[in-house]
Order: sequence, then C-alpha cells, then structure tokens
Amino acid sequence: MKTKTQYGFILILLLVFAVLQNGIADHHAADTSTYTELNKQVVESIDKGLEWLKGQQAEDGLFANHPGITALALTAFLRHPENKYAEADHPFIQNGLQRLVAMQQPNGAIYDVEMQPALPNYNTSISIMALSSTGNPKYDEVIKKAQGFLKRLQVTDEESVYFGGIGYGSRQDVKDLSNLNIAIQALKESGSDDQEVWDKAIKYLERTQNRSESNDQSWAGNDGGFIYSPDGESKAGTDAAGSPRSYASMTYAGLLSFIYANVGKDDERVKAAFEWIKEHFTLEENYGMGAQGLYYNYHTMAKALRLYGQPTFVDAKGITHDWYREFAEKLIAVQKPEGLWVNENSRWMEALPVLATSYAILSLDTAYPK
Repeated sequence: MKTKTQYGFILILLLVFAVLQNGIADHHAADTSTYTELNKQVVESIDKGLEWLKGQQAEDGLFANHPGITALALTAFLRHPENKYAEADHPFIQNGLQRLVAMQQPNGAIYDVEMQPALPNYNTSISIMALSSTGNPKYDEVIKKAQGFLKRLQVTDEESVYFGGIGYGSRQDVKDLSNLNIAIQALKESGSDDQEVWDKAIKYLERTQNRSESNDQSWAGNDGGFIYSPDGESKAGTDAAGSPRSYASMTYAGLLSFIYANVGKDDERVKAAFEWIKEHFTLEENYGMGAQGLYYNYHTMAKALRLYGQPTFVDAKGITHDWYREFAEKLIAVQKPEGLWVNENSRWMEALPVLATSYAILSLDTAYPK
C-alpha cells in the first residue's frame, strides 16, 4: 500500500516529466523557427540584388561582356532558394545560356577565344555550374564535353609537385588551388564523381595545406590552413619565420575541395582545416588578405561551411558563432540601397559591381538553409 509520501513523490515526478516534455517540445519548435525571420530578410535581399543584376545584362545576353561573369550571374538567378527564376520562365536567362553554349570550343572548353586573359578553366567551370543549375537535359552533352575538358587539364605526372592540380588552361606554368577548386566545384555540382580525379586532387590538396603530417613539401607548417600553390606560394606572403602564410579564401577552398573529393569530416586533414577556420573566423576581411578577394571568400566560405554542416562553433577567443546568422546579417548590412554589392578593393575585379553582386547573391543562395 502506497503512503501519502510515495504518492506525493510520484506526483512530483509526473509534474517534472510534463515540464520537461513541454520544454523539449518548445525547444524543437524554436529549432525549426530559429531562422524564420532571418530567412525572409535573406530572400528579400536576394530578390533586390537580382532585380538590380537583371538590369545589367546586355542585349546580347552577356553580363559585363564576360562569359565567366555571365555564368556566375546566371547561376545566382538559377539557384534562388525559392526557385523564382526557372530557365523556362525567363527569356533573359535563356538568352545568356545560349551565349555560353555558343562559345563552346571543339575541345569542350567554354570561353571567348578573343578575350585576354582567356581563363578557359574558370570560364568553363562557372559555365558548367550555370548550365547544370537549370536541370535541363538539353545541356547534357554540352556539360559532358566541358567536364571532359576540365579532367584533361589535370596534371597526371606523378613526379611533378603540381600532380593532381588544374591550372588556368591557358597558362601552363600556373597550377593553383583556386583553379583546382573551381574545377572541382563544377565537376561535383554537375554530377561528375570520378574518384580517380578526386584521388589525384587530394594529393594536390595535401601539398597546399600547412600540415606537415600529410604535406611532403619542405615549406609545410602545422596550422592546418591552406595556401595558393604547392610550390610554397601564398598570396598572403610569409610569416615571421619565413613560411608561407595560410589565408581564409584558400582554406575554405581547401576544405570545400576535400569534402567534394569524398574526404570525411573525421579525417585529420579536414579537422585541421576546420580548426584553422574556427581560430581565424571573421566576416570583416578575407583573413590574411584584408579586403582583397573578399566576395570570392564569402562565396567559398558559404559553400564550405554549409557542406561541413556545423551550424555553430567556438573561435579561439571562446566566442560562439552562429555562422549563418552572422554571415547573412553582414551581407544584408553591406548591400547598397539600389541592391548591389561592391568591394572597394579592386583586386580580382571585385570593384566591378556585377561581379561582387553575383558573388554576394550566390553566397546567400548557398548559405540559406535548404
């Protein structure tokens, strides 16, 4: 027979359980609505940017008279988080895509042969992204030929320090991480998952990471970040000891490339890259480069962090970052009233509003939780 004390204890347990259950339910409800208001603001920002961007297209279908920038802009429209710009519904998108298709060369590359620098890899890679973002099977053969071109650019000489790398396609002496990363993005996002290509690329990635445990080059440090090239070149210069300095945009590119090459999150090379990112996380600059390449950095950051899949992390100062919230709020804050974005630093053409705006919109498209 239960005593009053026992009944009282059971009643308390039931009450505590009920409170906990309500708390858990409230917590889950909060989880699902965490970004509701922010997401609305992000879509409004994207829509405003795209409206401005649409007005920058020339009658011939190009943006800034440049195939790569055209492809980047079109991809920004096609990857709208609410799919507001389907190719079939928008003749201006069809017009731009047809211009890209018309530029395809017999070897599969997509670029303007009369433009210098020609940049076949960059132009082809971004064109693949635009064409594949339509989901339209009529572009399948064009994409397949372009994929083949990119794969043939990969260095296969195992004696070369650049083994596994992909360069500009027009400057044979340059095989850098930025070029490799854009090609990897294009291949992966268009459905090519060739492990032989990835295995070669992984060796190149190891040789651009400041991690001596996996990098066989004598210059390698141990901070886990990435530099521009396996020959020791860093656009961020050298540190006090004379070693090439890791910087943000290449570290995000390295992390993104590892993930796309099917290297898991539990891999020590990936862990080291993410630790560097946590330690140096900032939205105020392309860490190590200041404002140079800031919007390129935003785009690569958004892809890498969204794919990595960790919504919050703690930096070296013990500060917890909800990276999507901070990222979105930053880009919304620096958007101009007319809808555009621009980098005051002109390096890598980012003072051109069409380019910076395309990067910014794609960054928000990518960061937006799907």
